Amino acid sequence: QVQLVESGGGLVQAGDSLRLSCAASGRTSSRYAMGWFRQAPGKEREFVAAVTWGGGVPSYADSVKGRFTISRDNAKNTGYLQMNRLKPEDTAVYYCAAAGSFGAVIRGTVDYWGQGTQVTVSS
Repeated sequence: QVQLVESGGGLVQAGDSLRLSCAASGRTSSRYAMGWFRQAPGKEREFVAAVTWGGGVPSYADSVKGRFTISRDNAKNTGYLQMNRLKPEDTAVYYCAAAGSFGAVIRGTVDYWGQGTQVTVSS
């Protein structure tokens, strides 16, 4: 089992930046891919970004490409989502996710979810 805990959400203005963190605990010796998803009110959960165990060749949703950067520090068992030039449409609950494969994260068929952290961007 892997437990994921997100932090770093908050209320910001359009154009501001935030960095979300995802701390993993439990069976962290397993090599898992990590990703971020978000869910806005009244909408389905959607993929935001994913990164492999080694941190190479991340994948992003078109809506965040060029503004968000996913990374991870395996020594600290922590993943990050740097969000720049935030827009009101980025407002959502952001969830950290982990799975045994990069493809599984992309598809949303993850093994572990965090509890979510709220990001609100005012115009």
